[in-house]
Amino acid sequence: MASVVGLLEDRELAARVRVEGLREEADRVLTELAQAERDWQEWLIARQRVDEVLSAPRRSETGVVGPVSVENSCVLKPEVAAEVPSVGAPATGAARAGSIVPVWRPALTVDVLAVDYQQILAALVERRTKEDGVMTCQEITVVLGLELCPASVEGVRSKMQRLADRGWAVEPAPGRFALADGPSWGS
Repeated sequence: MASVVGLLEDRELAARVRVEGLREEADRVLTELAQAERDWQEWLIARQRVDEVLSAPRRSETGVVGPVSVENSCVLKPEVAAEVPSVGAPATGAARAGSIVPVWRPALTVDVLAVDYQQILAALVERRTKEDGVMTCQEITVVLGLELCPASVEGVRSKMQRLADRGWAVEPAPGRFALADGPSWGS
């Protein structure tokens, strides 16, 4: 007859093997998800560019050289746009825009996240120090200086959901987000 300790060790080993297998599968799925998100983003940008080119009046018609703004687009407010770094110049040492959000673990800092995710987390940090720390996607959109339109709010919502899914934030109530307890936010 096998000992109780031996049976427990066998079950512990089986559980550990299962956890490691699931972690490998999760990493594979996250990698595939990141590639799919990049592909989707590239197609979205391509479609937006084609729409912009097709909707812009010809130079000979307007006498204007340069880009023409499209009505109902979501853009940064002018006072915020001056403070945002250009797309071609990412911050030194920071993750590039569009990079995946890694699952939070103790060794990670906010610097591994793209700038837009860092800005969202900074808004949550500021709210935590002043109030209850919980924000809606509309509130985050306003704090980031984005125009309050469905596209901007949905962009923030998808980023917040990604941060919550990966342990950087929590969703204590549907549509309301706060910082997770685990990550260290520094000063």
